[in-house]
Amino acid sequence: MTLRSVTRSVAEACAARLRRPVLAAAGAGLLATGLALALPATAQSPRSSGDGAASAEAPAIEINPGDVSADSLISRHQDKPRDPNRGPVTNLPLPRYVSLKGGEGNARRGPSLSHRIDWVFRHPGMPLRVVAEFGHWRRVEDQDGAGGWVHYSLLSGVRTAIVTTDMAELRSRPDANASVLARAEAGAIVRLHECEIDWCRVSGGGEKGWVPKISLWGVDPEETRE
Repeated sequence: MTLRSVTRSVAEACAARLRRPVLAAAGAGLLATGLALALPATAQSPRSSGDGAASAEAPAIEINPGDVSADSLISRHQDKPRDPNRGPVTNLPLPRYVSLKGGEGNARRGPSLSHRIDWVFRHPGMPLRVVAEFGHWRRVEDQDGAGGWVHYSLLSGVRTAIVTTDMAELRSRPDANASVLARAEAGAIVRLHECEIDWCRVSGGGEKGWVPKISLWGVDPEETRE
């Protein structure tokens, strides 16, 4: 082997050693991009990586919409003017109604676990009104206006309502002259089904019927549901 060949081999080995950290850093950048898409609360702009380097060459990551709830998806149209009537995170209407998924939900003063708990909801299925969004957190209120920031995993899209009129009558049809099927006490939590302008069909305790919308909290006056 000639001296020139030895010199070239040494140079190539040194170059290979210098290239390895660069490839590792690029791989770490792609991994960070993947995590940003998988964790919407800390998602970064898809135009660049965390260190500001362009990431246009990163492979597209497909997300199955069935694997995540609508309330956890982050809008990818941040460059467009935001509709004040829609959430900046989910692009769902604001305000809107949801329900408590489990038997307990902590409402915090701010959108993180470091904030103090101001309120605890303890009624499974109780309706709540979402008025703001931030990352994985939703600011909610109950019928009295009490509440705070709740993690989205504690909320459900199942619609419920609270009966506000004592001994509200559940009727067979959305008509004040229809037969009465059952009565519900004030404070009862019922499942919300169809809604017309003045009436909603609800169920609870094995009974189902139509109730005047003014006797419910958890549905807007002009809201209709099929």
